[in-house]
Amino acid sequence: MRLVSFWSILLFSTSIFSCSPNNIKEDKSLKKYFDAYGVDGTFGLFDNGQGNFIIYNLSRYKDSAYLPASTFKIVHSLIGLQIGKIVNEKMMIKWDKITRLFPNGDTAKDWNKDLTMEEAFKTSAAPYYQEVARRIGIDTMQRWLDSLGYGTKKITTHIDSFWLDNSLKIKADEQLGLVKKLYFNQLPFTKTTQDVVRKLMVQESNANYILAYKTGYGFKENGKALTWMVGWVEENKHPHFFVLNIEGDQSKDLMPIRKSILKDILNQLGYLEGKM
Repeated sequence: MRLVSFWSILLFSTSIFSCSPNNIKEDKSLKKYFDAYGVDGTFGLFDNGQGNFIIYNLSRYKDSAYLPASTFKIVHSLIGLQIGKIVNEKMMIKWDKITRLFPNGDTAKDWNKDLTMEEAFKTSAAPYYQEVARRIGIDTMQRWLDSLGYGTKKITTHIDSFWLDNSLKIKADEQLGLVKKLYFNQLPFTKTTQDVVRKLMVQESNANYILAYKTGYGFKENGKALTWMVGWVEENKHPHFFVLNIEGDQSKDLMPIRKSILKDILNQLGYLEGKM
């Protein structure tokens, strides 16, 4: 029996709890990678070919919901392309001449310029997608959240910030379910639309593997920093879907930490060598 996302009760007709416990392995050995940086978090990886699931911190994985931050750009892009508010990945939106800074005080130089959708997706440029959200509008955005069953489906604040300010929340399990659907063109969007977004998610491609993901970074209500990596690793044309969720003090630079933890975990599990 396939093991699928808890969110995907509607999309896959089965949930994590309807599968044999033999399909699920809680790997506590992965804790050392989080402890090395003094952060909390969870990790899940689904082997699509074998139907096996490896999870670290199961309760956080299936029960706790967090702001999606820039991982919402996956859905945001799909909606924008589907309804024509984004013409294609080369569509440019002019910079509004407002100089923006990152939380650490650095100038967001990759945001402070005219950007195409492709560039905005790759650099997680919030201003581009905030403008797209305004063009989509709250009623249309809400209809898509409802149709997708995306997380808590709530827009309780502003159309151009609800995925950043803890208005909307999503579980790690739901995140994995979404990218699995995207990979197989099973979301309620055209194949062309899904193809564009899926290709944009590819970050590394070589003879051994393809590593595709979208990151997200934001802050919980308690001020803790939160970051995501959600996507897949493909070896020998076999996809394996993953989600990484990390939180820590604002003093920690979680951006390099998240990639280090992801690579360490994938290496421990035998990935990135072209043998899976």
